[in-house]
Amino acid sequence: MVEIRNLAFAYRGEMVLRDVSFVVSPGETVSIVGANGTGKTTLMRVLATLAIPVSGTVMVDGQNVLDNPARYRRQIGYLPEQVALYDDMSVKDYLKYRAELKGEPSRRVRRRVSEAVEMCQIGDVLRAQIRGLSAGMRKRVALADALLLRPRVLLLDDFLAGLDFEMRRAASEILSNAAAFSSVIVTGHDLWDFASWTSRFLVLRGGVIASKIDTAGFDQETLRDRVETALRGGSR
Repeated sequence: MVEIRNLAFAYRGEMVLRDVSFVVSPGETVSIVGANGTGKTTLMRVLATLAIPVSGTVMVDGQNVLDNPARYRRQIGYLPEQVALYDDMSVKDYLKYRAELKGEPSRRVRRRVSEAVEMCQIGDVLRAQIRGLSAGMRKRVALADALLLRPRVLLLDDFLAGLDFEMRRAASEILSNAAAFSSVIVTGHDLWDFASWTSRFLVLRGGVIASKIDTAGFDQETLRDRVETALRGGSR
């Protein structure tokens, strides 16, 4: 279980996040939505321990992640908005290298790579050089990287951006499978896509969680309307 308690973050003296609190259970996918500049990427960087909060805590299974950030980073998969891959490597060599870099024992590297490749449906490009891949396929490779160690927490920052319909449909299946072993937190603007597989929307506005909207019991159109109303500052 992931518990974010009263999280606050400041940049150059200005508060970017204020009193952010929510819980994500194992097997749950939560979507954080909001306009550009509301703090979504900052929040994901804090959750990935790449930025240190002014106050508040991030707990995973009752443990404060800042007590041992190196250990925590082995338990998370993080896909940032801007993905950097090694263009001169093949997909297979890249994923093998990344698994080793993350500290996976050599006897398990092959199996971990195989599992991530199957989950992200990239078997057809294993031998391809990364520089020749489409933007959508590069995003799949980056997602496979994030999933390599079957993380307990999966953080995906605006990962649907730039993907076509087929890639988005594949992403839905991938996330459904990932939820079998992860608490999943995603950010973005893609309400239609998110509504089909998320359990809860958190609307971030002005650095605070302005609304929490459960998806159960609503059709996609009604749900999108509720979230859009919350994004505009109304209530529904």
